[in-house]
Amino acid sequence: MRLRRLPGEYAPDRPFPLLGYVASGGAYVALVAGLAAAVQLSGRPLPRRISVMDLVLLSVATHKLSRLLAKDAVTSPLRAPFARFEKPAGEAELVEQVRGHGIRHTVGELVTCPFCLAIWVSTVLTAGLVLAPRLVRLVATGLTAVAVSDFLQLAYAAAKKSAGGEAEHGLIGHERKRSTG
Repeated sequence: MRLRRLPGEYAPDRPFPLLGYVASGGAYVALVAGLAAAVQLSGRPLPRRISVMDLVLLSVATHKLSRLLAKDAVTSPLRAPFARFEKPAGEAELVEQVRGHGIRHTVGELVTCPFCLAIWVSTVLTAGLVLAPRLVRLVATGLTAVAVSDFLQLAYAAAKKSAGGEAEHGLIGHERKRSTG
């Protein structure tokens, strides 16, 4: 069967989960179709346009939720079936190695990559804006506040460090330096 040979022809020098990508693309299309059906069944009209405020809110919330799901230490149990811990990476984030083959590998790539997750998160939040606008705006506001807080925490630590003080760290596996005197 030609479809089975296609990944080897596409990337002859290394394993490439082309068929897994086809499956994940199909799952995404199914998600979009399901959300479209839910919108249709709800009887809610599609908005003529998205306000700039909603666009900013959804953009920042998509960024934060995608990073939270793909990189945060507290969500590592969700990624554990598809990835293996390698090392800490920045403030409460992890570097993980994707594991497995086929669909498992493809899911691992998806759940460890905030860029890859963003389209899924954005799709759900955008559909949610039609189906449950008040709830989605509330959740998106919370995620946006956390993203802004993260930025301020990092800016504060950088300012403190540049002023000669010691920056605070929430790094996993790193101890804070303590003065002895």
